[in-house]
Amino acid sequence: REKDDKYKIRMPKLWTMKEYKDKRKSIDDVERNIFKFKKSSEEKSRTKEKEEKIFRETFMYDKDISVINTATAECTVLSERRVDLPLTAGEQLDVIDVTEGRAVICRNSEGRYGYVLVDHLNFR
Repeated sequence: REKDDKYKIRMPKLWTMKEYKDKRKSIDDVERNIFKFKKSSEEKSRTKEKEEKIFRETFMYDKDISVINTATAECTVLSERRVDLPLTAGEQLDVIDVTEGRAVICRNSEGRYGYVLVDHLNFR
């Protein structure tokens, strides 16, 4: 028997139809993940629109929202009021409008708006 096994010719394994279908399913799963990514970007745009709507209602802001300048937060500051924007050190902010006094209206990367004191910002 050992001699027969030694001289036995091994044939390459051919793919069966079931194995091919399993392989194809895994490729389809990857494509589906791409579509989920697009859906999440749509959700992000919806949340940004929602934040903008809340901003306009809270601040009674009728002007067009345009970025005047960009600034970096120097330190971490928690918000005491609802209209204040919480900061983390090193965060990039878009300055939307200048108000009377030492505060400016800013937008963070998440799309939230609020007042920030000029003392906490570093302008470039």
